[in-house]
Amino acid sequence: MSNGAAGSGGLTWVTLFEKNNAAKKEEAAANGGKSESTKKEGSKKMTVERVYQKKTQLEHILLRPDTYIGSVEPVTQQLWVFDEDVGMNLREITYVPGLYKIFDEILVNAADNKQRDKHMTTIKINIDPESNTISVWNNGKGIPVVEHKDEKMYVPALIFGHLLTSSNYDDEQKKVTGGRNGYGAKLCNIFSTKFTVETACKEYKHSFKQTWQNNMTKTAEPKIKHFDSEDFTNVTFQPDLSKFNMEKLDKDIVALLTRRAYDIAGSCRGVKVVLNGKKLPVTGFRSYVDLYVKDKLDETGVALKVVNESVSDRWEVGLAMSEKGFQQVSFVNSIATTKGGRHIDYVVDQIVSKLIEVVKKKNKAGVSVKPFQVKNHIWVFVNALIENPTFDSQTKENMTLQTKSFGSKCLLSEKFIRAATNCGIVESILNWVKFKAQTQLNKKCSSVKYSKIKGIPKLDDANDAGGRHSSECTLILTEGDSAKSLAVSGLGVIGRDRYGVFPLRGKILNVREASHKQIMENAEINNIIKIVGLQYKKSYEDPESLKSLRYGKIMIMTDQDQDGSHIKGLLINFFHHNWPSLLKHTFLEEFITPIVKVSKNKVDLAFYSIPEFDEWKQNTENYKTWHIKYYKGLGTSTSKEAKEYFSEMERHRIMFRYGGTEDDSAITLAFSKKKTDDRKEWLTNFMEDRRQRRLHGLPEQYLYGTQTRHLSYNDFINKELILFSNSDNERSLPSLVDGLKPGQRKVLFTCMKRNDKREVKVAQLAGSVAEMSAYHHGEQTLMMTIVNLAQNFVGSNNVNILQPLGQFGTRINGGKDAASPRYIFTMLSPLARLLFPAVDSNLLKFLYDDNQKVEPEWYIPIIPMVLVNGAEGIGTGWACKLPNYDPREIVNNIYRMLSHQDPLPMLPRYKNFKGVIHELGQNQYLVSGEISVIDKNTVEITELPVRTWTQAYKESVLEPMLQGTDKTPALINDYKEYHTDSTVKFLVRMSEEKLIQAEAAGLHKVFKLQSSLTCNSMVLFDHMGCLKRYDSVHDILREFFTLRLQYYKLRKDWLLGSLGADAAKLSNQARFVLEKIEGKVVIENKSKRELIRMLVQKGYESDPVVAWTKAQEKALEEDERDGNDSDASGDSGSTSGPNFNYILNMPLWCLTKEKVEELLRQRDLKTGELNGLERKSSEDLWKEDLAVFIEQLDSVEAQERDEQNMGRATKLVKGKVGKPKVKKIHLEETLPSPYGRRVEPPSQPMKADTAKKLIKRKKVSQERRGPLLSEALVLCVVIAGAPRVRKTPVPKGTPTKKVKKRNPWSDEESEKSESELDESEFVVPRETKSQRASGQTHNYTLHRTTTHNTAQLEPAPHKYQNVVYYSVLFIIYEMSCRSAAARKPSEAAPRARKPAAPKDKKPDKSVWDSDSDTPSKKPSPALKGRGKGRGRKRKDSGSEDGDYGSTKKPKAATPLAARVEARARAEALSRDRPEALSRDRPGRAKKEVNYFAELDDDDEDDGMFD
Repeated sequence: MSNGAAGSGGLTWVTLFEKNNAAKKEEAAANGGKSESTKKEGSKKMTVERVYQKKTQLEHILLRPDTYIGSVEPVTQQLWVFDEDVGMNLREITYVPGLYKIFDEILVNAADNKQRDKHMTTIKINIDPESNTISVWNNGKGIPVVEHKDEKMYVPALIFGHLLTSSNYDDEQKKVTGGRNGYGAKLCNIFSTKFTVETACKEYKHSFKQTWQNNMTKTAEPKIKHFDSEDFTNVTFQPDLSKFNMEKLDKDIVALLTRRAYDIAGSCRGVKVVLNGKKLPVTGFRSYVDLYVKDKLDETGVALKVVNESVSDRWEVGLAMSEKGFQQVSFVNSIATTKGGRHIDYVVDQIVSKLIEVVKKKNKAGVSVKPFQVKNHIWVFVNALIENPTFDSQTKENMTLQTKSFGSKCLLSEKFIRAATNCGIVESILNWVKFKAQTQLNKKCSSVKYSKIKGIPKLDDANDAGGRHSSECTLILTEGDSAKSLAVSGLGVIGRDRYGVFPLRGKILNVREASHKQIMENAEINNIIKIVGLQYKKSYEDPESLKSLRYGKIMIMTDQDQDGSHIKGLLINFFHHNWPSLLKHTFLEEFITPIVKVSKNKVDLAFYSIPEFDEWKQNTENYKTWHIKYYKGLGTSTSKEAKEYFSEMERHRIMFRYGGTEDDSAITLAFSKKKTDDRKEWLTNFMEDRRQRRLHGLPEQYLYGTQTRHLSYNDFINKELILFSNSDNERSLPSLVDGLKPGQRKVLFTCMKRNDKREVKVAQLAGSVAEMSAYHHGEQTLMMTIVNLAQNFVGSNNVNILQPLGQFGTRINGGKDAASPRYIFTMLSPLARLLFPAVDSNLLKFLYDDNQKVEPEWYIPIIPMVLVNGAEGIGTGWACKLPNYDPREIVNNIYRMLSHQDPLPMLPRYKNFKGVIHELGQNQYLVSGEISVIDKNTVEITELPVRTWTQAYKESVLEPMLQGTDKTPALINDYKEYHTDSTVKFLVRMSEEKLIQAEAAGLHKVFKLQSSLTCNSMVLFDHMGCLKRYDSVHDILREFFTLRLQYYKLRKDWLLGSLGADAAKLSNQARFVLEKIEGKVVIENKSKRELIRMLVQKGYESDPVVAWTKAQEKALEEDERDGNDSDASGDSGSTSGPNFNYILNMPLWCLTKEKVEELLRQRDLKTGELNGLERKSSEDLWKEDLAVFIEQLDSVEAQERDEQNMGRATKLVKGKVGKPKVKKIHLEETLPSPYGRRVEPPSQPMKADTAKKLIKRKKVSQERRGPLLSEALVLCVVIAGAPRVRKTPVPKGTPTKKVKKRNPWSDEESEKSESELDESEFVVPRETKSQRASGQTHNYTLHRTTTHNTAQLEPAPHKYQNVVYYSVLFIIYEMSCRSAAARKPSEAAPRARKPAAPKDKKPDKSVWDSDSDTPSKKPSPALKGRGKGRGRKRKDSGSEDGDYGSTKKPKAATPLAARVEARARAEALSRDRPEALSRDRPGRAKKEVNYFAELDDDDEDDGMFD
């Protein structure tokens, strides 16, 4: 056959079919007479025509139906069907896929008509199993009843009665219909015994009806009638059941076809579906989804939640939780895609990506969750209209079109995603994660009882472990290998059969808050489980279950220090969290060893806690005659002592007894993250109890007495473990008094004791600290502490107490670039001796460690160093963060307080920081770097926010801006670096357009040159060793001031006693020499007794210095163990009688004229010094120290500037005459450009944001606001010029006193300390008998003084607790500042410098520096020599600052008294010049206080940035 015949179309194929049949009949007739043998031979050898056959399309469809409609054999499968009595039901059914498909083709054609005719409203479906008849009717636009000009037949006959005919062949036309290939309805016709089409078209005014029979082989003539009504199309067919191996339409196939009717009702918008005369109760896709989830419950018994969103007119998505793996119900153009496809992947991928983010955040188990695992918990419903969809087969169960060709997008909203995370899917995933984690733990980490265990290093297993006596075996868990050696030594006494030993490598994991991954990977925990034979989730309630374990008990053997207690607690927590039932069987016990041993005359005593030892010392008068030995760790004990311990096992074994829920609560309190606030209250109560015990001289509590054999878990937590938590805070949080942590204090103590005149290596100094101050931790940590104390780059220390002689780190890497401690040197800074005067050491309480005198409890500097250098630390329950403050500002405020004035407000300040710090709210600050615009495509960054290190900034900000990412294009073109180790300068180039955009958005924001600084956690140890939270810097300053002033009084008393004793000694010596010369005293040839009697009779005093020293030693109880080394130790006789060695031991040289004159001069000088001291007050002593400190500070900083300037290069310039001149080369490239336009850092948006957060966080009631506003009006009248009115005290109980209840540790504690203690006690040293008080916290009111017009702050009788009051005060304060500024605007606010006089060659010469207060015609010298630091020269502040702020060195010859007097004059000047208070400060912003006035609803600031 030719190619032309092969492709001649459907009609030709029918003709060829008939010819072929005729040829076959003729051949059969011709061969009919042949014999049977001939037939057999023919059957063996078939003709070529019979082997190679050609079928028509109709024959091919009937012969191979599975290619077109799927299988025609019955299939049993689990499918969703609709049962009349149940509803939508997922069950196993037996059906023929081919029959289902031909029905679906007709149904989808009816649904497609909705896309062609938007006015279509109804589809009617009738299924009659009795007559085997199915019909589908719709009232959409009818098929055109018109003759096709090319095919010469009516269009309905063409598209229903001839293959490969369709209206969907134009792929250029985007359609959202289901038909595509031109088979569809023809397949239904071919597989039906009768197929009838009825349609009517109002447009063509005709109706059409035609019937096909016998699988589309018999065609009746069409019936055409005139028609003038509404359009419709109806297809009625009787499926050929014999083709499907069926006898009738059974229940299963009817239920399946019924579900498809419901599918169309849910997926075809705006169409009602009538099935067998009944309208289906489905109004849209959402109600259709409900058919599936109705009456369905999740794993917790709660009804399934459905999340639904109509994304667009083409996409509808529903979501619910699935318990049976991933499920989907989806439709593409009303076709049921039962196998899903790319439209499902497109939607599900979006949902999974969002859910997996939420799961990862909440997944504490640590099990890795993959997308397919999340997908397994999802049940998704999708109804989509997709342009020209493609499928993998004619059955159209899987949609294969690429996502980019969908013709629309389905972007799920944030609202949908939020609802999806709350519909139970996330919880279901997390439950699965927990189950998986538990399964993994049971599989990998659980163990069973084995007689022998291999593969666990360092385990010394008990011989009977795992055998029949395993319940009598005890596993000893030791703290480290050395403790294991001690235990093994002791086992020589009691045997190895029933005791095993396993060393722990430090502290084990807190499993209560650990992730699944951490537990799985923790070798130590897994080893313990294997050794003991534990199984996760197994209950050990009954004694029989304990027999499954390899050991019946666990004994914990750790050091007797706080870290040892922590290890015990972690082990208790481990067993309590996983197997709480074990604690009820006295499963855990501990082995205690002495912490102190004393011996005398073969009498040995052992103490198991320090409080017990202290109590013994108090009750033993001559305890210093005993030999005392401290046992810091188990390694201190010898093998002999170990055998002694184990031989007295009953004394050293302490069993833990379970006391019920009280013990459970105590363990949870100590180790659960959820109990943070409770832990704070727990520690606060402990510290308060200890404080009261110290005040009343009561001993501290201890656990291990001589008769202790049992211990409850509650007692262990509350009496032993709490000591670790407290010591953790003591190591991590600084003291208010000296601003130092214990490690730093030990370094300072050692440096002062060594008193080095030459530099010393840091590594060597660390060794000295460990030796002299009994430092018990790692040396590497100690060396880093020394390095940190010496650092002086921007963001570190304002006043470093050690000198950095070498590379101690720079601002480039934040100090991490420090050299090795072996190569760098240090020594005490000259300022350290002035800050910590040696004379104050006589007043301090020194601690003792291992009977060795070490550092004091705290030093007492002359200014609060905790404010000067700031503080940071994280302890147990508390954290501390304090910024640095200007030492000169602090000194000024101390001067004001010494003059009985209130301190001025202070802003944080960092040494050599050239940026600006704004105050946003109470304890909230904005730190801004410096940036200026050089030209249209260049900006210059000359300062970074504090503690933003240069290298980190370059890598994290500038490099990404230069490189760009897939999502963000590159912002800058290039950058150059011109910074040094102490300065910053980036020159950044970018396009003009992007620079304009960056300026519009804010250069500081774009280049990340602003950071927030929050100080809401000012928690420090007060002078009594108790943690206290401070609300403001002024609270810290006041408390320090009160304590330090009291210590100046004590210093004066001590100096008076010391000088008095020295003066009396010199006076007695001078009198004796004069009387000897005059012959009034004869000592020759007299006995010692007679000499002493004679001196007593003549009125000579016993050695005054020795007597005074002994009195001090007795009063302070600080006797050295070696006794007094003064002259009293000579051989002159008994120390109980008069001591005249200081007279009688004088050499004969003292009788010479020169020595007599020298002695008289010394006496007169000492007497004059004593008289001068008596005339001075404590305040005068403090002022003298401050004056000397400021003088030295100026000198040190000037020297630092000189050294920095000396580092610049020099060049020899040959002159015409004389020596070559040295010319300094100023590296201008490292300095800020003088021609840049400085960009003012924005602060108002941040302030507005702060105000909004304040309003949202707390609401103040009208009752509380009313009295305060009226009070504010009164204050406003006062400021306006009314007579001065002092604010009357507010009685307790008034509305202004009420505050919102905060955490118990902060609010209740502060109330108690202030109301009960602070107002009735005074801060005194511990040794004195006076009562103690921490510094009072005052409120402020404002009034006008009679001498000037500046609002002054004055202590108020009550403490305000809300920002309303605070806001009013500062609004008024600002009003007064503005009135002062109006009189002298030149000093009222910071201003940029005036541009220099323009020159012809340089177009832009605006100076961006804002430090100058007055315009200048010439560029400022500071711009040329920026190495000195921008704006370092400080202006007259109007207070004491003017004396200290200058960078010039003070005259050395100025007497101290004159400087004090000059300072007093400056102080008086400040009261006469209030307007100077508002000057600009280098590295500082003027304190702005009007931001609270912008609030509509005043409220408290409660840590908005925390």
